[in-house]
Amino acid sequence: MAPAAAPRLGAEDTLTVALVVPLHGPGGILGPSCELSARLAAEELNAAGGVLGREVRLVAVDGGGAPEQVAAEVAALVRLGAVDAVVGWHISAVRKALAPRIAHLVPYVYTAQYEGGERTPGVFLTGETDLRQLLPAMRLLAASTGVRRWCTVGNDYVWPRATARVARAYARECGGAMVGEAFLPLGTRDFGPVLRRIERAAVDAVLMLLVGGDAVRFNRAFAGYGLHERCVRLSTHMDENMLLATGAEATGGLWAASGYFETLATAESLDFNRRYARRFGVSAPVVGSLGESCFEGMMLLAALAARAGSLDVGAMRAVREPVAYEGPRGVLRLRGNHLDQRVYLARADAFDFDVVAQL
Repeated sequence: MAPAAAPRLGAEDTLTVALVVPLHGPGGILGPSCELSARLAAEELNAAGGVLGREVRLVAVDGGGAPEQVAAEVAALVRLGAVDAVVGWHISAVRKALAPRIAHLVPYVYTAQYEGGERTPGVFLTGETDLRQLLPAMRLLAASTGVRRWCTVGNDYVWPRATARVARAYARECGGAMVGEAFLPLGTRDFGPVLRRIERAAVDAVLMLLVGGDAVRFNRAFAGYGLHERCVRLSTHMDENMLLATGAEATGGLWAASGYFETLATAESLDFNRRYARRFGVSAPVVGSLGESCFEGMMLLAALAARAGSLDVGAMRAVREPVAYEGPRGVLRLRGNHLDQRVYLARADAFDFDVVAQL
């Protein structure tokens, strides 16, 4: 029997999603893969009948600006009734400014790996959190490489500072110590003073909490200073686009923890890579964990709406039955307002990540 045709969707009955992703600034390197991943999700949802029978349409909003500016722009779209939901990858400072303004009005699916603790009603999160991602990664690195003296280098905003606080305890739990911290403005280009501090402190592991282009520049400077030969780097915010921009000569000793890698050899990830390449071509931006998270965000929005039978925030929060869907990261279930997912540790190998363990 032939499969039933998907319902026809009228252009007048659309579900408009504000896709908030960085299109400039340090995170701008991630914007193209975020947009394409979300577009693929929207097209696949529409091919299957849309969300609640409505055609999904994306409206891109640049999430790379000042947090209050981004929040004001998105909130204006919500107040005008121009968008029905918000999905996107952007830094936690933007989320902190945006969530109080819109979360009670429309569903807001935040897809970034982040520091944890978000409980604003109507905010749903697909990203990894420090407890499930950073602690196991630090523990495994300490056990396998013997690193003990850690330092943190991060951008100066909520995610790196909150993560650095828990990382101090994690380092002690792993039999070591956090011996230094440095927080730098977004857009930093001169890492010389920080590299000299790392050298003087004789650390053997650097927890790197830098965004996008900042991480790329730090990696190049780190290797140029010769530090890649004496200490490892661990990042919970590192994807293949950033790896390519870093360059093979600067990736030695670089590790990443994430819920998704392009080289992840699961049936779901391989199928997603095939569909992505077929739709956008082999020359499209690499879809690593950060860009792919926007696909997950769209799928979670659809699953929530289907279970609640509505896009109403109150109806979504009142759902008591499990919300789950199958995507590139496998079968994921919502626990509270966070997705429960597998996390992996990978080692940089020139322009790819070699996934070595599930955490």
